[in-house]
Amino acid sequence: MAGYYNNPFDEEEAEQANPFADQRTRGTAQSNYGSGPFYMTNHGTVPPASNSTISPLPHERAGYEFRNTADIPIDSAKMQDLKKKEKEIQAKEAELKRREQDLKRKEDAIKRAGIIIEEKNWPPFFPIIHHDIANEIPIHLQRLQYVAFMTMLGLVVCLGWNAVAVTLAWTKGEGPTIWFLAIIYFISGVPGAYVLWYRPLYRAMRTDSALKFSWFFLCYMFHIGFCIIAAVAPPILFKGKSLTGVLPAIELLSENALVGIFYFIGFGFFCTESLVSVWVIQQVYMYFRGSGKAAEMRREAARQTMMATLT
Repeated sequence: MAGYYNNPFDEEEAEQANPFADQRTRGTAQSNYGSGPFYMTNHGTVPPASNSTISPLPHERAGYEFRNTADIPIDSAKMQDLKKKEKEIQAKEAELKRREQDLKRKEDAIKRAGIIIEEKNWPPFFPIIHHDIANEIPIHLQRLQYVAFMTMLGLVVCLGWNAVAVTLAWTKGEGPTIWFLAIIYFISGVPGAYVLWYRPLYRAMRTDSALKFSWFFLCYMFHIGFCIIAAVAPPILFKGKSLTGVLPAIELLSENALVGIFYFIGFGFFCTESLVSVWVIQQVYMYFRGSGKAAEMRREAARQTMMATLT
């Protein structure tokens, strides 16, 4: 073979290629190759490989370092205060849970007893009554209930306008007595109408109770009678001109046109209230008879009469 052959398994060659070998050994191996600048190979002459060594890599730091930890003194008094506060918070939480459970048991007992809890929600800006026709009244009775509620609000308008008209008549020299009576009508009439006939009708529609229907009929007939009398306002039953009926309106129209007009407007309000109220009681009675509640009420009245007789 021509040229110089490099044996890869030669120990001297391995030492030459090993960067970690001893420098003296490496120098000896280099001297054995000859001092010429070129070596002969099968492919011609090539320059010798450089004798540069590879520098070792620096030591890498570990992924963690040991740090000095300082001992922080813990105040035993503070620890006791924290434990005490924790116990107090746990005691309060247990008390709240116990109260919630008691309240839930009471609500369940009330529901089982059939007692309905009514939350005040009307009017929205200042709730004073419970009123939720859309969610509590059957859908086939909602229209009738809304009209009945309109008669309730209509009575408020009638008595309110009556107070305004009587106040105007008082300023024109009719005396303070009629004004006090008008205020009494308003103060007693509005709450009385809600308690005596509107709330019984609302509950009768919701629970389908024959007893509540009968109470509504009794009180609503008095309401209709009052509206008819107020629309006429005869001087026999009421003092002077304390109601804005047609008779005081005619009398005052000749004396003072403005006061007479106010009284005629009040007369129109009472007439409208009377007509709508008659329609409401007629429709409620038709439903009452059609649903069979009339026969149920008669049976209940007969049973109570028999029990009263036996006792």
